[in-house]
Amino acid sequence: MRTALIAWDYPPAPSGLSTAAREIAESLAQAGTDVTVFTMDREGIETTGGVRIVGCPPATGGALARLRLWGGAGHLAAPLAFRRAVLAEHRAKAFDVVEATNWYAPAVLLARRSPVPLVTRNSTPAAFSREAAASARDRIDGWAADRLERAQARGSAGLISNTADHARRIAVEYALSGDQPHEVIGLSLAPEVLARAQGAPYPESAEPLRLLFVGRPEHRKGFDAILGAAAILAREVDAGALPPFEIRLAGVDPDGLPTDLPAGTRRRFQPLGRLPEGDLAREYEGAHAILAPSRYESFGLVYQEGMAYGRPMIASHEDASAREFVGATGAGSMARETSGPALADAIRPVLADPARRLALREKALTAAGRFSRETLGQDTLALYARAIERFHARKR
Repeated sequence: MRTALIAWDYPPAPSGLSTAAREIAESLAQAGTDVTVFTMDREGIETTGGVRIVGCPPATGGALARLRLWGGAGHLAAPLAFRRAVLAEHRAKAFDVVEATNWYAPAVLLARRSPVPLVTRNSTPAAFSREAAASARDRIDGWAADRLERAQARGSAGLISNTADHARRIAVEYALSGDQPHEVIGLSLAPEVLARAQGAPYPESAEPLRLLFVGRPEHRKGFDAILGAAAILAREVDAGALPPFEIRLAGVDPDGLPTDLPAGTRRRFQPLGRLPEGDLAREYEGAHAILAPSRYESFGLVYQEGMAYGRPMIASHEDASAREFVGATGAGSMARETSGPALADAIRPVLADPARRLALREKALTAAGRFSRETLGQDTLALYARAIERFHARKR
């Protein structure tokens, strides 16, 4: 089996999509697959973790780089670059299958009239993360991105989603017919991450207590609820009802906080910006709990990472993945909804009660490690086989 994997970025780039891409690529390589990753975040060719990585960003000042500046149509620049790079490699040595993320449809131009079957692994659709359009250009950009994602999904020979609820949402969002094989395959954590996490002691109860948020400061991630909860709980700290706490924000720059945030609330936050893996690992090690009140996650790697470290999770009942991974396992405190008051109610007992934190830690450790590279690689190859069979049957 020879696989091409299309990714926007790849480690050491610190993003959820890059982490997922590495887990997919290295799990396939571990299963004996010849894997080549095509990515936009670098130039040249390198090999790491048994995976060949080909950088293919549009040339600076070239036609595709200029195309990216155009509203709507600019979303085709990356798919053009990816198609050109993949087909050039395919002519030299044929691929059996191409896999790509759905997010902003990087493989949409390989979904039709391609010599290679395409499998789309669904992350969160772009529409679920965008803020409200502030201009006509923003509306055109959003409309174009959504149509391209739908076209890539519909033109794929097979589809992968991370949970059953995610698969249902994807089928509705992209108006899928149900003809393609569509499997639920969970992601894994890297062996070195698991090893470090399992060896990480729980921090002493020294104050302030640390709550760690990992992600972008957006509505889907529940960032508005975090701001609201922090304001409520900060007043309770000032009144002596709760121990001091700080919320450490991995992935959030200082300008990600509202400028009108009251000073008493603002001092509870520590924006850390985007962190490399080693720094993020140290943040997990130093955290007393993980703050992850997303309204929707396609899978929720933060849940898996936090539980691997044995950190109590604070999540929202609104997210199906949180209900499955956190609520059903008892690995955390669940907010009844993603709002400031509800999130404050979920955080308060975790801050107030050291015994509760330790009890949640034990349940998190018990629930961790449900997904491995072995199952990820084997399940992915099984879906590839079905997609390849469907692709060639339709060509006959």
